[in-house]
Amino acid sequence: MALYRLPTGTYTTRAVFAVTGGSVRDKRDFAATAVLISHPNGDLLIDAGFGEHVAEHIKMLARMERAPHRLGRTAAQQLDAAGYDRSRLLGVLVTHVHWDHVSGLDSLRVPVWINEAEIRYGADDSHGRVFRAVSQGLETREYAFDGPEYLGFPASFDFYGDGSVIVALAAGHTPGSVVVFVTLPSGKRYAFIGDLAWQMDGISRGAERPWLMRRVADVDARTVRVGLQRSIALSRVLQVVPAHDVAAYDSIPLLPSRFPSVTL
Repeated sequence: MALYRLPTGTYTTRAVFAVTGGSVRDKRDFAATAVLISHPNGDLLIDAGFGEHVAEHIKMLARMERAPHRLGRTAAQQLDAAGYDRSRLLGVLVTHVHWDHVSGLDSLRVPVWINEAEIRYGADDSHGRVFRAVSQGLETREYAFDGPEYLGFPASFDFYGDGSVIVALAAGHTPGSVVVFVTLPSGKRYAFIGDLAWQMDGISRGAERPWLMRRVADVDARTVRVGLQRSIALSRVLQVVPAHDVAAYDSIPLLPSRFPSVTL
């Protein structure tokens, strides 16, 4: 079992719009990165990053939500360049359905793992417009939170059934947004917290999103705050990865130029 990062690009915003206390002069690059979990029972991507049609996806957003972006290679392009056997890929587990987490579904064309609350949100909310476009025709694999509370989060789903990948309900940012906990054989543990915090400021100094952005981006800011506080506490014992902090992915290796073949 192993983890690999697939950076697909970035977009840029002012820190004043990213974190409470951020400067209007400080520009922040927001990562659009997918993470590949290589597992003996089949592989899984956490989020999809940017797709090849990301410029069109950005045009679907409200004007205040658009930002300059730089597109690298999509997750699909990186997998193909590495000689990855796509038959191993079980699909993409989305932390939530906002555009910068699902754009890459347009070129991956694999099943989408998603829970009922997030399906409803993606179908009805204006922030699900890109998701509706890129997921059209894709297989949806709905999972239920049939497991107990996990590390302070109220319900969980054991993806492989072996405790290595636990999906925990976070809610707040969107109704069905999740944290994905990954435990490697080495004992190294990660918590991919989606957008509970956009950048590491949220973990290192407890900085929430600015008030206006909480109003725009979150469906329940109080629940986000609880999830953020839980993530801060967990950062003492595991690696917390906010979805849009470029440096937060540094400890995860890039996909190798030739992906190792796996014999099951």
